[in-house]
Amino acid sequence: MTEATKPQTVDEALRQFTDMMAADGYVLSWEPSDPQRIVVRIDATEGACADCLVPVNVMEAIMAKALEPTPYALDRVILPADAAH
Repeated sequence: MTEATKPQTVDEALRQFTDMMAADGYVLSWEPSDPQRIVVRIDATEGACADCLVPVNVMEAIMAKALEPTPYALDRVILPADAAH
């Protein structure tokens, strides 16, 4: 595994969004869907701001841009089931 493919690289690329989501009551996580792509998952905690999530297509554009410095591309974003999107 090279330095560029370590999981910390993705964590760093998504750090600002992880922190913003946490402030609104959401948990951002990710997992590889294959060796080059990742799935970003956003889960709501109790009291999460229901109006704070953007539509999934906007969220996917934001996450895809954030991952550009990493060796990974975005597969998809999974929002909470009850999110308006």
